[in-house]
Amino acid sequence: MSRKKFAPTVPTKSADSEILFDQLKQIAQGLGDTFAPFCEVVLHDLTDPKNAIVAIHNNLSGRKIGQPATELGLARIADSNYAQVISNYANKFADGRQAKSTSVGIKDASGEYVAALCLNVDLTLFQGLQSAIGQFVSVDAQNDPRESLNPAGADAIRARIDQFAARRATTPRALSAEDRRTLLRELKESGCMEVRRSSEIIAAHLGVSRATVYADAK
Repeated sequence: MSRKKFAPTVPTKSADSEILFDQLKQIAQGLGDTFAPFCEVVLHDLTDPKNAIVAIHNNLSGRKIGQPATELGLARIADSNYAQVISNYANKFADGRQAKSTSVGIKDASGEYVAALCLNVDLTLFQGLQSAIGQFVSVDAQNDPRESLNPAGADAIRARIDQFAARRATTPRALSAEDRRTLLRELKESGCMEVRRSSEIIAAHLGVSRATVYADAK
């Protein structure tokens, strides 16, 4: 009697799982479009660890769709209690470039990990910018002529405006016309309107025109 040979069963996703992965692919694409070209976005299918990568956007790591799960993915597969979100951890691309990564594990209704959405930011450009900006904003304390580009009293005027707005539980730019007129009276009585360019300083801090300041001050 001959025996029939049976092919191994290939695991298939449920309809709910298919819907979930379709949505995750859309999210991955949206994140990739938003943070291009500095952030790689990778979607892993943890139900098929040998062929885990199902989507990759802004490919910075040189990986390909169909490659296996990472150690982090395998750890989630082995332990459903593994951390679901791991944010901003230090990482490296294969060529040594420094990266900052975030990995979000996705569970199904039974509480088992079925997917992971990972973001890998290439820090190379930002580190270069950080160095350039640091050099640009640095000043030589030894060459300090004690000059200020702010008119004398400008900080005091702004502080008074902030205090006035705080007493009314609002912000300077959200003051009503009536409150602005009250404020201008207080500033005038305190002598702040005598400061050079006071109207310009007040207008800028309130987010209104100088003409409005002149009108409110009358």
